[in-house]
Amino acid sequence: MKKQRIVIFAIMIISCGLSARAGEPVKELIQQVNADVDDLHRVYIFRQSPEYFNRMRAYYNGTLQQLRKLDFSSLPVSEQIDYLLLQRKVMQEQQRLNEDEKMYGQLQPAIPFAEEIMTLQQRRRRGDKPDAAKVAATLRHVQEEILSARQALTASNPFSAAQARRAAEITGSLRNGLNHVYTFYYGYDPEFTRQVKAPYAVTDSLLGKYAAFLQEELADKHDKSLDASGIKGTPIGREALIAQLQYEMIPYTPEELVDMANKEFAWCDAEMLKASAALGFKKDWKKALEKVKENHVAPGEQPELIHRLADEAIRFVEDSNLVTIPALAKETWRMSMLSKEQQRFAPFFLGGESILVAYPTEDMDEATKAMSMRSNNYAFAHATVFHELIPGHNLQGFMNKRNRPYRRMFSTPFSVEGWALYWEMLLWNKNFHSTPEQKVGALFWRMHRCARIIFSLNYHLGRWTPQQCIDFLVDRVGHERFSASSEVRRSFEGDYGPLYQIAYMMGGLQLRALHHEVVDSGKMTELQLHDAFLKENAIPIELFRAIITGQRLTPDFKTQWRFADH
Repeated sequence: MKKQRIVIFAIMIISCGLSARAGEPVKELIQQVNADVDDLHRVYIFRQSPEYFNRMRAYYNGTLQQLRKLDFSSLPVSEQIDYLLLQRKVMQEQQRLNEDEKMYGQLQPAIPFAEEIMTLQQRRRRGDKPDAAKVAATLRHVQEEILSARQALTASNPFSAAQARRAAEITGSLRNGLNHVYTFYYGYDPEFTRQVKAPYAVTDSLLGKYAAFLQEELADKHDKSLDASGIKGTPIGREALIAQLQYEMIPYTPEELVDMANKEFAWCDAEMLKASAALGFKKDWKKALEKVKENHVAPGEQPELIHRLADEAIRFVEDSNLVTIPALAKETWRMSMLSKEQQRFAPFFLGGESILVAYPTEDMDEATKAMSMRSNNYAFAHATVFHELIPGHNLQGFMNKRNRPYRRMFSTPFSVEGWALYWEMLLWNKNFHSTPEQKVGALFWRMHRCARIIFSLNYHLGRWTPQQCIDFLVDRVGHERFSASSEVRRSFEGDYGPLYQIAYMMGGLQLRALHHEVVDSGKMTELQLHDAFLKENAIPIELFRAIITGQRLTPDFKTQWRFADH
């Protein structure tokens, strides 16, 4: 009898498992794609290569075939959202493969040696026995091709700055791949060790110098977007901006987004004049801002201030019943300090699992120390600590780990940064900033978000240089020049996409419009809206809106929500 009960129980477990898998086919496919792509990327390390393009194209085509075998109309809403997310992601990856393959073909005169190095790595990854003499001969031929390509490009350069930078990146990747080959066999294979050491050293050195040549001589010296700032970037142009906006479900042109930013700027200007007058500076808001910047703590005291401001924001949010904050989220946030070098790219806070604090370091000169303290004054910190921690990035990241984590591959800055920026808007409306000084600090950041849209889009449209962007932040927002330069450097040299800087305000406006649609109308409470958002992970906000409004979905769903109209 006992054995029979065990068998029955086992059958029940198996049945439940099969039922769960059968009931969530898209979720299962997403998890499979996550794992498969991760494994494929470990094998096909040259992301710019014919082998990679062909393999990943075949994989994504197969994924779409699997997805489209499903009956979309029979899926529950959550699975329909997953379907749309996966389809959107795969189609974007296919488009990227096509663009990269086209670029790779155009760059062949700059990298004639690529196939030979790639072949060495392809044989290495399965541990094939190398013919040491042939490997050495191959490396000597690669050396000749590098020198020949450099000579030809010095005489006549057919590449744009963006193309030359890509060629430099590919050359760096090939150098790393060749190093994989060398370190795998060297010291283990006697003949390889004896015959390949010298030609490898020469080839490695030439690849490094050639990559620097491509970057410095072909890209930087011919980059029309470079100016006195020395900040290097790659403006992508209007057509590419529109394509990326469509992918991010933002149904506006770059010009419309700039207009929206200017409208928000006008609101900021009016509020800033009120706060300036309240501080006794009448309409001279820049003098008010200068006064606010002087209220900062001494070096060594900033972490204590951040801790106090974090606790203050958590109490305010909980007392106002705005969002559910798990006790563990309050327990596990952490703090780190940004180095001098890191502050060249991030002159203010960064946040997520921990808050990263910018403040003077011992090795800064006195002028930079002063600008760092002024840029991280009390009022500015009061307006942004909660953006980085709770209820902003930290809380969202905490919840994303625990709610539909398989959707994290679809994360978008319009949701991540939009969520944190939305809280800046909402807490302003809730009078969290109760003094004129606090209001000036909050408005500085609101103006900064508007400015990010204006300067980043103008840059990518080819209208502004980095130096013009820096001057705009200094003159229009009131930045310290150090922080303005850092912000622009972060925007164009950091690991951010071209739309990242507009995502703050646009994502915030999306959530503000949704708040108006479902909370102001009485359909949901603020607590319900915010808790629901955190439980769907950081997906495009238009798709979250479709969930909570019961919108009818189809497999060919396209962005259509003109959120600014609300």
